[in-house]
Amino acid sequence: MNNPSTPPQALQQVAGAAIISGPWPSYAAFRNLPERERWVLYGSAKAYREALELQGFQMAESYDQFVRRVCTELDL
Repeated sequence: MNNPSTPPQALQQVAGAAIISGPWPSYAAFRNLPERERWVLYGSAKAYREALELQGFQMAESYDQFVRRVCTELDL
């Protein structure tokens, strides 16, 4: 049974580090915002990822994949 507070792509433990198996979150819903706001969201997405990594999380998608995905989702 799923816990409602657990994201659909739950964290995995590998070698003591939590792995976020995303892509998570999706920014596609914001692609219709003005370009300036989309660039602000892009900066926020990078800062959020960095904050998670500084806490010891590892992302399943590489940084290059992350940047490509977020830019595509935000139509940048």
